[in-house]
This record gives sequence, structure tokens and C-alpha cells, in this order.
Amino acid sequence: MTTTTESLAVTPASGTAHTRLEGRDKVTGAARYAGEIPFAELAHGWLVLSTIARGRLRSVESGPVLAMPGVLAVLHHGNAPRLNGDYTNGFGSAEPILQVFQHDRVPHAGWPVALVVAETSEQAREAAETLVVHYDEEPHDIAFSPGRPGVRTPAGSPGTPTETQKGDLAAELAASSVVVDAEYTTPEEHHSPLEPHAAMARWDSGRLEVVDSNQGSRFVSEELAKLFSLDPASVRVRSEHVGGAFGAKATRPHVVLAAMAATVLHRPVRVVLTRRQMFSVIGYRSPTVQRVRLGADTDGRLRAFDHQAQCLTSTVHEFVERSAQFGRVLYDADAHHTVDRVVPLDVPTPSWMRAPGKAPGSFALESALDELAEKCDMDPIALRVRNEPEVGPLSGLPFSSRNLLACFQEGAARFGWAGRDPRPGTRREGRWLLGTGTAASTFPSAAAPSTAAVTAEADGTFTVRITAADVGTGARTALALIAADALGVEPARIRIRIADSDFGPAMVAGGSMGTRSWGWAITLAVRELKEQLALGGVIPPQGITARADTGEAIGALAKKERHSYGAQFAEVAVDVTSGEVRVRRMLGIFAAGRIINPLTARSQFIGGMTWGLSMALHEEAVRDPASGGHVGADLAGYHFAAHADVPLIEADWVDDPDEDDPVGIKGIGEIGIVGAAAAIANAVWHATGVRHRNLPIRPDRVLLAGVGIGNNTTG
Repeated sequence: MTTTTESLAVTPASGTAHTRLEGRDKVTGAARYAGEIPFAELAHGWLVLSTIARGRLRSVESGPVLAMPGVLAVLHHGNAPRLNGDYTNGFGSAEPILQVFQHDRVPHAGWPVALVVAETSEQAREAAETLVVHYDEEPHDIAFSPGRPGVRTPAGSPGTPTETQKGDLAAELAASSVVVDAEYTTPEEHHSPLEPHAAMARWDSGRLEVVDSNQGSRFVSEELAKLFSLDPASVRVRSEHVGGAFGAKATRPHVVLAAMAATVLHRPVRVVLTRRQMFSVIGYRSPTVQRVRLGADTDGRLRAFDHQAQCLTSTVHEFVERSAQFGRVLYDADAHHTVDRVVPLDVPTPSWMRAPGKAPGSFALESALDELAEKCDMDPIALRVRNEPEVGPLSGLPFSSRNLLACFQEGAARFGWAGRDPRPGTRREGRWLLGTGTAASTFPSAAAPSTAAVTAEADGTFTVRITAADVGTGARTALALIAADALGVEPARIRIRIADSDFGPAMVAGGSMGTRSWGWAITLAVRELKEQLALGGVIPPQGITARADTGEAIGALAKKERHSYGAQFAEVAVDVTSGEVRVRRMLGIFAAGRIINPLTARSQFIGGMTWGLSMALHEEAVRDPASGGHVGADLAGYHFAAHADVPLIEADWVDDPDEDDPVGIKGIGEIGIVGAAAAIANAVWHATGVRHRNLPIRPDRVLLAGVGIGNNTTG
């Protein structure tokens, strides 16, 4: 085919609804996930987890198990290949949780102690359940409470300090006419994506090939290369379809074990985690205890802002749920203080979970803002308008764009906020008390260096190759639309290939940075391709390919406060006889950059808001103090919102293009959950006159707090 730039007609594809490119394959079963792709001579590994909460491994009785039908190997600390533990990854130091079977220490209940490999998964499971492991048990400590011994302030980084301080906090609190000083708690919460973690590993022509369910194939391939001391070019990881992640699918122990077993047995091995194992192995959101102190003048102007948060981590690796960071860009005050603290316990290591820090932090701060509005006799939205900053409250940097007030204005008009009686406990339908609440949301909007390649094919189509990950968000479709717009062609002429580490370095699907980072790389690659096509001539059979790396462009960005924003609204009904809370409707209005595909974007927002509802009313992981393990570590015992719990949820957005981004987009993956639980909690107060500062807002807590008596107590 002969082509010139004139043959590329401008046909905007983004901004209108498009169904997912892979949608038909998913609903017909043609799309294969990591746990179901067939491989010749595939063996199956079954993980064995510790049954004690702390101690040492004395011995593993593998002999009887090896004599069972189909069993091929039992890997444990006494016979496993040695791994490299001295390296850094894209998030800092190596994670000790990936050093599986490298020592005899048992740091918590649910620690991997053995892997049984057999010809079938049924044989592997039976053998794993038969395996006898002997321990030397030690006393354990899993008690999480505010101010307990061992609490420390963790190290921060230049970009994200653990503690921030501006002004004289004590003086401004003393000078404030109105003060709120309250403690809020959130429980341990779990990801539980629909698709369990699964990985297949095999050696092929001297190369380690892995099919894994993850959020970033290149990240996993590079980490495996370091763990096994391999040339990075000798490891390939693919993850074409991923059934949910939410922060849980970076490099996890199951993929290391699959690679380890494949190396020992010289044949393909697949390891799939069970739902119960996921509660111990893949991470979770730490519980938090947060103290918020706000001081204001009678007109609502903030004089003092203090947000202190405490979370837990494991004794193996420090992970901090940085809840106090949430308010650093939202509201200004004469004195401003935030700090996160952590306590190591004998529990599994927490990890990233949708809107890390921001989800629990928004519940505490936005609940406290509602309490301050009540004390100031102000409308909650008016209070937020009163404290809208012109620049970053701590950094002093300009905002790339900030349309939070536009979100509140649009949301208030559509929700019918103007007709709201501010007095709590005044609306009733039979035994149901009704109330409405609101909260602000924000999440950082960043981009990370990524590479992409775009090929003009001889048949007139274009192929995009990028190590992006579609974890169920519709990213594959959004990237095809971005490429089509950049090329000025119909989306049908775009072939999008993703989730293959051979395509080069790229950002993982996390931090609400994926689509922005990948779209930037694709746009730059298209620009380079257009320059080549402008020279004219015939496209050869192998096509013409242009590549781009965004590292230099992203590094040259001017320093600004870059964030997405939103306004959350909720209406609830509270049963005075049972304490049940039903959410009747929710509305979220967001300022989150240019929206590429309204269909999947709305799904992302609504999905986050639904999770916020679940966080507010249902989710709470409970540990047994005696065993250190979970009570109800499955989708029956771990309560979350079902279809019957989810009401009419609407999500929309205001115009908010980011001029510093070549596509104008921001991240939308996580902001939907931020502020949703606070809006519901504030609505429960408006319905009952009782503040609920501890999540979830269970029926028993509502009843114990005195639902409907209007005494303004707390639960």
C-alpha cells in the first residue's frame, strides 16, 4: 500500500461510547485467563500455608506425600532453589514476601511453607491437605490499637513525606471559635478480585515463559529476572486478560513458585491460589485509626488542620497505608499538620488496594468536615467552598486544573441539594429515617515513563504494541481510541496488542496512571510514525514501525499539583427497628480530565462508588486472636455489597482537560471510591442525628448508638 499523510482522514473516535473490543470474547468464553490456558505436559502446584501465627519450621514430612499417586515434588525451605534477595524493583527494595522457601521463619499465619506439585490439581490438593508440617511455635501479637507500644513514624520520601507541618497548630487550635476533635476507624479490607491469582511457568528454548494474572507484565518479568538471577531478556511474561486486580496483582508469591517448580521439574507448572489463600498471600488494606482535629472561625474558615493516622504492617516488610495524605491538597489552613504512623505485628504484609490511603483517609476527614459544618451551622458544601485553596496548601504550587467546586455545583443541582433540610432526623417514611450527605474526593493524576510501538501495516491497518494491562477496566479499548484519534483513522483500522513484557517497559495498571501513561507513549509513537509516512512511498510487507519513550517528556513537566476531583452525594434510609441502613441513591460528579470512552469511564466511576458503599456498610475482615488467622476468609464470610444492596448510582463529569497531557486525560480508576463512604456516613447522621465514626456501619452499631433518638451521640 502507498500512503501519505493525506490518506489519514481526521475521524475523532474518543468522547463517544464504544463497547469493549474484547467484550464478545469474554461473554462467549473465547477469552482465556491465566488459570485456564492449556499447555502440554502441564503439572499443577498447590500451596501449603502455615497454621501457626509465629515460629519456626522444624520439618516437613514430604516422604509419604511423594508416594501418593501423581505427586511429582514437594518444595519447601529445605530443598527449594536459592533466590536473589539483594535487588531493587520499581517500587524500591525487594519484597521479602517473594523470598519463598528461603528460610525456616514463620512470621504470621498463612505464610507459604510448601508447594506440592502433581499431575493434576486434584492430586496436588489431596496431597497438600495430607502433608504434615512440624513447627516450633512462638507467642504472637496481632492486637491493633491506637497508641500501643511499637508504633513508629516510618520513613518517607522527598515527594511523599510521612509528616508535614505548617504554622503553629496548638496556637491556632486555641484561637479557633469552633473545634472538632474526633477519632475514626476503618477495618481490614480485602481485594478479592473475581479471578483468583494464577500463573503458569515453563522453560522454552532457554527462556522462562510465564502466563500470569497481573497488573504489569514487564514489571513482573523484570522482578523474576532479578529473583532468579537471569538476563532480563530471557524472561517473558504475558497477561492478556485479567479478571480484576485493584492493587493485588503485582508480583506475588504464586508466580515465583510456578517459576521455581518449572525450573526444578523441567516442565510447565501452574499455580492457582484458592480464595481462602488470597486472604493471606496477596495483601489487603490495613485497618486504620485516625484522629482529626479541625479548628475554624465562626464563618467556617479553617485555622487549624490536623490529621493523624495509624495503620499496621507485618514484621516481614513495611507497607504504610498513608491515610493522612488525603487532605494535603484539599483544604488550606493557617496551621496544617499531617502524619502517618505504623505498628509492625505478626500479620501478613498489607499492600496497595484501590485508592490506597485516600479511601480510608477520605472517610475520616470528610466526616470531620461534616461535623465542623454542623458546629458552624453551615451547609457542608458552603464550608468546602469557604476553604477552597488557590494553590497547593502545603506546596504552594499551582494546580494543573482544579474543578472541585464545579463538581459540587453540578452535583448539588442534579441531586436536589438546595431543598435539603439541614436538621437531622426530620424526614421519615414509616419506620425509615431518611437523610442525605456529601463528601469531596480527590486522587493524584500522574504519569510514568512508558514505551510504545506503532506499525503502519501494508494492508492499511495499524498495530499498536505496548506492555499495558487491561485488568477489566476497558483500557484496551481506550488505547485503541487514542491511537485512532492520533492517526486520524477509524478505530476498526487499529489492532491493539498489550500485556506482553517483550513489548518494552511501561507503567503498570496502578495508581490511576495506566491509561494516561500508555496513551502518552502511543501518541508520541504516532507522531514519529506520521513523520515517516509523510515521506511517501510504498509500505513494505513488514510495515513501517515507530517507537517512543516518554521518559524525557514526563521528566520535563513543570512542577504542579496534578489531581482529579469529585463530589459524592448519597441518600440513605435507616430502619429504626432493625438498624439496617439502605442506600437509596448515589451521585458522583467528577473532574478527571478528558474522558476517552464514556461507556467504560462511567463503569469505572460507578464501580468505585459501589465499593465505597460496601466499605461503608459491609466490609470488615476479622482475625482470631488465638490463631492469628482470618475468620470467614471467603466470599461467604467476608461480607460485601450484593446486587440487592446497590441502589441507583449515577456518575458523570465536568469538562476538565489536562493541558499538560498530549491527550488531555487524567486517571479515573480509583477516585470513584474516594469520599463515597464518608457521604454515606454523613447521610446516616442526617437521617438519625447519630455520628458513626467506625466502619462498617453495621445494624448492631446503629442500634447500640440509639438510632432515631436524635441525641447527636456517636457510634
